[in-house]
Amino acid sequence: MKARRVIVIGGGPAGLMAAGQAAGAGADTRLLEKMQRTGLKLGITGKGRCNITNIADVSDFIGHFGKTGPFLRQAFARFFNGELMAFFNARGLKLVTERGGRVFPASGKAPDVHRALVRWSQTSGVRIFHSAAVDKLVIHDERITGVVSQGREIACDAVILAAGGASYPATGSTGDGYRLSESAGHRVIPVRQALVPLVTSGGDAKQMAGLNLRNVNTRMLIDGRKKREHFGEVVFTDFGITGPSILTLSGGAVDSLNSGHKVVFSIDLKPALDEKKLDARLQRDIASQGTKPISSLLRGLIPREMVPVCLNGIDIPAERTACHISANERRRLRTWLKDLRLEVTGCRPFSEAIITAGGVDTQEIDPRTMQSRKTKGLFFAGELIDIQADTGGYNLQAAFSTGWLAGRSAARLS
Repeated sequence: MKARRVIVIGGGPAGLMAAGQAAGAGADTRLLEKMQRTGLKLGITGKGRCNITNIADVSDFIGHFGKTGPFLRQAFARFFNGELMAFFNARGLKLVTERGGRVFPASGKAPDVHRALVRWSQTSGVRIFHSAAVDKLVIHDERITGVVSQGREIACDAVILAAGGASYPATGSTGDGYRLSESAGHRVIPVRQALVPLVTSGGDAKQMAGLNLRNVNTRMLIDGRKKREHFGEVVFTDFGITGPSILTLSGGAVDSLNSGHKVVFSIDLKPALDEKKLDARLQRDIASQGTKPISSLLRGLIPREMVPVCLNGIDIPAERTACHISANERRRLRTWLKDLRLEVTGCRPFSEAIITAGGVDTQEIDPRTMQSRKTKGLFFAGELIDIQADTGGYNLQAAFSTGWLAGRSAARLS
């Protein structure tokens, strides 16, 4: 029996996993990568350390994907975090689990993950072609029959689209997969930045640029109502705010801004103290440092970079001595410490977004196989699909799981 011919478009984590699985299942598999080498984006994930997955259970995992999370249940049932960790361990890649259940290569080097995937896929029989952009899908009678690459038609029985999203375009994720998907009749949910730094109004963030706050609570307010909150790290920049907490909340902020809503982030600098305990702390500090200027008292409460911003926010002169602070001024200080507000006016470009939100509508993909419901022989994997989650290894696991399922399914297409 002649082996099925499978073409995988895109050499990221989803594409490499899909290609290796298809070849391992007996398919004659080609991987077409538009760049001069595969895995460019994989090499910069997790700040270059590659957070490949998370040890959370499947229900928790799916919850991190929001409304499209249930689509992944079938893929996770077939290939989840335990299987992925065993996969890499079997290929000599040692892993470590860190805070929050995040799993990294023990070496702390993302290229080690990429090399393991490439070696495995080639050993499985995958032929990898670089600088091989795909211009067109060839479809006859609602069935894939080939692709056109560099002006040449290549016949095949199945195509796996794993071309990535639109974030970090320098790595090759320039949205080609969306164009190819639409050419096959698929609906693409509007793409926008996700896990992206945010731009804020005013000069407060710029004045604190470089400051990294840990263990603070950040609330996202949409038109004055709290929508979500996250405890963790916030980083101030010349343009606004970033850091794990901000990135986690950024998708909702971007969607709300695009819908014309007002978005404000409120940072609680003293989450361990309620209003009453914080006021008692302030009164003790004022009593013990009564002859010192307010700026000196503040340096015991907040990082020095925040002192000028605080003084401006609460409208108290820097030279005012602590003992001359009124009850009303103390109240303003207490409010500022518990509710530092920054209005969000926009987000950074796709070149700075970790992932892309939006993509191929999950309702048009069979979750049991990752095959198109519109074109037989067309499969999807990875970021191209309308699935996106918080930081923490969730998105890469989804790429590997959908790639695994798409590869196996394409090789066994009947």
